[in-house]
Amino acid sequence: MKRREFIKNSALAGAAIGFPTIVPSSVFGKNAPSNKINIGQIGCGRIARDHDLPGVMQHDIARIIAVSDLDSNRMADGKKLVENYYTKKMGQAYLDVKQYADYKDMLENKDIDAIVISTPDHWHSQPAMEASLAGKHVYVQKPTSLTIREGRQLVDAVKKSGTVLQLGTQQRSSEQFRYAAELVRNGRIGKLHTVKIGLPGDPAGPEATPMPIPKNLNYDMWLGSTPEVPYTEIGVHPATGYDRPGWLRREQFGAGMITGWGQHHYDSAAWGMDTELTGPRYIQAVAEFPHSGLWDVHGDFYAKAEYDNGITMYSGGSYPNGIRYEGTEGWIWVSRGSYVASSSDPVAQGNSAKALDASDPKILKSVIGPDEIQLTRSTEHHGNWLGAIQGNNELLSPVEIGHRSCSVCLVTHISMKLGRKLEWDASKEQFIGDAEANAMLGRPQRAPYGTNHIKI
Repeated sequence: MKRREFIKNSALAGAAIGFPTIVPSSVFGKNAPSNKINIGQIGCGRIARDHDLPGVMQHDIARIIAVSDLDSNRMADGKKLVENYYTKKMGQAYLDVKQYADYKDMLENKDIDAIVISTPDHWHSQPAMEASLAGKHVYVQKPTSLTIREGRQLVDAVKKSGTVLQLGTQQRSSEQFRYAAELVRNGRIGKLHTVKIGLPGDPAGPEATPMPIPKNLNYDMWLGSTPEVPYTEIGVHPATGYDRPGWLRREQFGAGMITGWGQHHYDSAAWGMDTELTGPRYIQAVAEFPHSGLWDVHGDFYAKAEYDNGITMYSGGSYPNGIRYEGTEGWIWVSRGSYVASSSDPVAQGNSAKALDASDPKILKSVIGPDEIQLTRSTEHHGNWLGAIQGNNELLSPVEIGHRSCSVCLVTHISMKLGRKLEWDASKEQFIGDAEANAMLGRPQRAPYGTNHIKI
């Protein structure tokens, strides 16, 4: 069948059943007016519902056509949310969103151009790698990876595939973080020497007895590459509703707030420090850890990182939530202000309500000239990703930069656990003269899951 006849017949068939024909964007070419980027959503929980699904669906160049989740109830809720959004937007039933109990089946769907990954932290790198190697563009929530070794594997996979992968470090798309970094990079506070970052910890939790695994949850696959442990609701996610899940507070599935919020702030700080593609030379951290209970991620902490360019970065719960750049001629403070990514963000907004401040108000009125350093601009992070897929703009949070900012979090966490100062070789991604610390760059992976078995 000739191409023109195929498209005509497909359109007639789509009209007959009341839903649009799903045709991959590659059929039309990136500049065709009828072009849509067909997207599959992996993970339909809190961050997907509050942030990623709305973030993608607001853009007309994108269309979510499939959802996947290991909790069938959440997957059905995700399907309903997407269909209701498009029905309201279009004024009529518009799309029959396909459901996949296993995301790997979704990756085989040739109609899908791109994947959004909004899963727990231990399920970021593997599907991102597999999606990239399947030729899908990827938007993946931070943190980039569970370990530094996984992060490097993901970078290698994306480089091989040539796909467009955006990390969900959406602070880069907030104007105040970009502007603060530009002011610092262009010397408005003199020579930068110190950065102070406020990050919260997590509280300890109760003991939890094993519970029957819900019939709607594929718990073995949910555990993924991590060890097999008994199911309990406060260790996974709420059986009903979308409050902050318990897995965020378990080291089995992540490092806690040091990666949960840390990647945002360390990433933004690196923008101003001009250290996006490297890391600290020395890192020293101390932290409080629970002595009992199911939730075992760090509480309050304090860390000091020293960089080869002479900048020292301090971070911990004693500072207000945000970033303070200090130079020889003044300081700049930047935070999220009133912005929240989800309704259950754990930090009171009063602690960081002022989005931008400086030692001298004149600093914040400074205009960045055309011959000065101007950083990539974006008004919305998902839109920046979609535009980069179509070749219309520069990608704001590419995988190598995302890996490096996550690595700062993870080396800090390793120092927390060991309780000593470490020397880090960012070029080799190894600690110098510390076999115990280097053994923590990866984790054992439970078959058949994990990144180690993926051929790059």
